[in-house]
Amino acid sequence: MSTAFTTRTLSVTTGSHETVADLTADCDAFLREVAPDGDGLLNVFVPHATAGIAILETGAGSDDDLLAALRTLLPADNRWQHRHGTPGHGRDHVLPALVPPHATLPVLGGRLALGTWQSVCLVDTNVDNPRREVRLSFLG
Repeated sequence: MSTAFTTRTLSVTTGSHETVADLTADCDAFLREVAPDGDGLLNVFVPHATAGIAILETGAGSDDDLLAALRTLLPADNRWQHRHGTPGHGRDHVLPALVPPHATLPVLGGRLALGTWQSVCLVDTNVDNPRREVRLSFLG
C-alpha cells in the first residue's frame, strides 16, 4: 500500500549547542506508517533560516568533523553583517547555503534507499534556538 502524498512535522530539541541530530529512525518510522511497501520519494525539509539537512555517516566522528569544518568555514565572530542574537549568529544564516534546508531521498519497498553508512541528519549551529521543526513528506 502506498500513499499518494503524506506530510508529518517532527519537533526536534537541539539544545543550546551546535548539533548534528540523526533523523534516520524518525524517517524510517514515518515510512513504516504511511508507505510500508511503497516506492517513491521522501522529502526532508527544515523550515528555519539557520539549519540544514545533511546525508552523512554518524557515530564514527563524521558528525563532529562536519561541525568542526563549519566552525572553520563560518567562524562565530563579529565579521557578519547579520548581528542580532549571540555573537557570530550571522554565520548561522549563511549555513543553509552550504548545508541545504532539504534532502529528497528514494524510497523502495517502504524503506529509505540509503547507502550502508548514510544517515539523514539535522544540522543546527544556532545556539539561540533550542527547538526545530522538520517536515517529512512522502510522495508515492
